[in-house]
Amino acid sequence: MRFLIVEDDPVIAEHIVAGLGLHGHETTLAQTGSEAILVLDRRPHDAVVLDRLLPDINGLSVIDHVRRQGNTVPVLMLSALGSVKDRIEGLEVGADDYLAKPFDMDELAARLSAIARRNAPRPEGSQLEVGRLQLDPSSHRARYRDASAALNRKQYSLLAHLMRNADRLVTRSMLLESVWAYSFSPTTNIVESNMSRLRTALLGLGCDPIETQRGAGYTLRSDRCA
Repeated sequence: MRFLIVEDDPVIAEHIVAGLGLHGHETTLAQTGSEAILVLDRRPHDAVVLDRLLPDINGLSVIDHVRRQGNTVPVLMLSALGSVKDRIEGLEVGADDYLAKPFDMDELAARLSAIARRNAPRPEGSQLEVGRLQLDPSSHRARYRDASAALNRKQYSLLAHLMRNADRLVTRSMLLESVWAYSFSPTTNIVESNMSRLRTALLGLGCDPIETQRGAGYTLRSDRCA
């Protein structure tokens, strides 16, 4: 696998590059957020290790930029800011995992490989369909009748989970575990805010299949996708 390492501390950067090399991975190194954005625009990578505190634009802004550009590359955020609040903030903006400094190199390599595998494109034959609502894993686009919309990684994962469980209640805890790999319930509205954006995207297609069951969870109704 090829990973992009975005780290301005030369000692930490060299440690990560050497450690990933021992695990058989190729790496590209960027020392600033601006450089990272240029690298990602020019060449695809399997995943990114992104320092949160960079000398020009911070890691949160880098993630926000690449996600707005439609780039769904998996990102592991690396930071000395390791409180629960800091981790949630990083995950909410679009990171796939968050690791606090100091870190164990073997753990970083394992987490990085895991998010790269988890977010690898699925085969074409695994397209999901509920009624006339379709979800294409190769392009991360939702389609309904003659309209389509691009989804970001979280929107795609939310819709995929709901479609696989069509007409069944999906609880908030189930979504936190499936989409964010959380084993705890954060105090932020991370599920609700992402679900709201997903529903806005689907409404733009003329489709409103998601029913909120207050205090319980969500159900994707197949009869609303006809």
